[in-house]
Amino acid sequence: MRVKVLTIFPEMFPGFLGYSLTGKALAEKKWFLETVNIRDFAFDKHGSVDDTPAGGGAGMVMRPDVLGAALKQHYTGGRLINMSPRGKPLTQRLVRELATETELTIICSRFEGIDERVLEAYGAEDISIGDYILTGGEQAASIMLDAIVRLLPGVLGNSDSAENESFESGLLEYPQYTKPAVWEGRKIPEVLLSGHHRKIADWRLMQSKEVTKVRRPDLWKKYLDSEKN
Repeated sequence: MRVKVLTIFPEMFPGFLGYSLTGKALAEKKWFLETVNIRDFAFDKHGSVDDTPAGGGAGMVMRPDVLGAALKQHYTGGRLINMSPRGKPLTQRLVRELATETELTIICSRFEGIDERVLEAYGAEDISIGDYILTGGEQAASIMLDAIVRLLPGVLGNSDSAENESFESGLLEYPQYTKPAVWEGRKIPEVLLSGHHRKIADWRLMQSKEVTKVRRPDLWKKYLDSEKN
């Protein structure tokens, strides 16, 4: 997968994406990262990329001519994503969908946002990582890429790891345990030490259901609805 990130802070990349599994995958060329400095396309010596919002109001808005010039030179096709709190939520289903793409171009919003005309002209899709506001889209883009890259072929050492995680089945993940068998008087559930794979699977499913029901009633409702269909 090839990823292009348009940002006014290219030094923020790869950031934490350069470590652990994503960093190893980057070094092994299982994915490629290119950053584009939007300020390189500014029209003045100050590298200005924003201006006051039409109609008045607080903050500044990223100019369509500057961002448009960056896109004209660097956008070569594939999905174009704008990280924005007004976008559709980033879900595991969407992450899996994006992980099948061969090329992604990501715009990191700043200020009060981006002039709508350039987003319309290039058919950008808004994606949000949650119902809260960050100082910029760089952090959101990095989180989204972390979720995507770990699903690329060969990145996770054990393919079962991705299949059994929270959200993959519509449920949250069951509790995990490891050695020692007893820690400060607390024991690992006996079923997990039984070696009986069917009983372990049943226990894990039951735990996933209970955790989801208590912690995410919205997901629990969706799960129940899906089981009816």
